[in-house]
Parts: sequence; C-alpha cells; structure tokens
Amino acid sequence: MSLRLILILLRPLYYLLYHQFAWTYDLVSAAVSLGRWQDWVQAALPQLRGRVLEIGFGPGHLQISLNEKKLQAFGLDESRQMAHQTRRRLRKKGIIPRLSRGYAQNIPFASGAFDSVVATFPAEFIFDLQTLKEIKRVLVPAGRLIILPTAWITGRRLLERLAAWLFRVSGEAPGKPGAVSTAMRDRFSRTGFEVQSKIVELKESQVLVIVAKKR
Repeated sequence: MSLRLILILLRPLYYLLYHQFAWTYDLVSAAVSLGRWQDWVQAALPQLRGRVLEIGFGPGHLQISLNEKKLQAFGLDESRQMAHQTRRRLRKKGIIPRLSRGYAQNIPFASGAFDSVVATFPAEFIFDLQTLKEIKRVLVPAGRLIILPTAWITGRRLLERLAAWLFRVSGEAPGKPGAVSTAMRDRFSRTGFEVQSKIVELKESQVLVIVAKKR
C-alpha cells in the first residue's frame, strides 16, 4: 500500500479526532507519541514574543503556556468541539479566552495585529499560499511565523521503534530528521517570508522548528 493511499485512508480519522472525538485528542496524541506530545508542542515557546496568534489551538495547552509566560495569546480554530474544550480549560485556570472560530485562509483579525503566529503539528493547510499570505498580512513588519510540522521518535527500545514506524507510514514524520525542502523554501519566499529551520533535541525525540520571518 502506498503512503499516499495510507494518508487518504487516515484523513477521515483525523477529522473525527479533531471534531466529534475531540475529547479523546489528548489521550490519542499522548499514546501515539509515547507521552512526548506536550513536550513537542512546548518546543515552540522560546520562539514566541509579544501578541501571539495560535492557528489550530486544539485542546488549548499552548494557550495556557502562553498566558503563563505573560504573552498576549489569541487563538483561531475551525473546530467547534476544540473551541468549547479550550474555553472551558482556560476558564478553569482563570484565563479569559481570546479565541475565534474560522479558517487560516481568511484570518478574522486586522493587518499587523500580531508579533508572532504559531502552528504546532498543523494539517497541510498551513502551507497553502493563501494561508501564508494571510499570516503575512496579520504580522507586524519583521513578525515571525513559527511552525512545528513534525517530530521524530529516536529512542531505540522496541515500543519507540514501533511508534517511529507508525509516524513514518502515516506521514506524520516522513523520512529522517532534516531541514525544509527547497520547494517549501520557495513557497515561503513567494509569499514574502525568509525561512530558517532547526532541529530541537528532546528526550529520545527531535522536533523540526520552522521560523519564517516577514520581509
């Protein structure tokens, strides 16, 4: 079975996980990452500053961390279930939610509203030209887009090797850890970004961090 066919078959499952079964998201993500998912998401924090828009905020854990760092956090997500879950989680922490429902291809915020935009393990929409143009629009001059597109489990124990294989065949962690492809760099350049990338080393895993600066 080809990787493309596997991804097509898995797409409806991803949709359910983010919508009707959103209440299972934390459990599933922790299971497939062997408990590393939250550490991966938190790897974005050192790159963020000022007013931050998180695209695809999911269950809201990064929203909490942003508020704890005294950053002005806003969120955009199209999932009604995730929005409900995150609002409830933020209010339990005494945090006023600043969340909007919508699509990244048409961001409902004013131009130049944010110093940083972040997306952790987003779907392929994040690399759409229209999405990148909208993100550029809402960023201040020299503002930064931070994307965590993938992570790799590098431990050598049997369960870790199995998890790494599952990430590969599902397309979540293609190939070996590496930098952004030339084609992807061209896409960023066409929409007005200068892009850099780095691998963040975590416990028996690695995360790719893309930093795209608005020209």
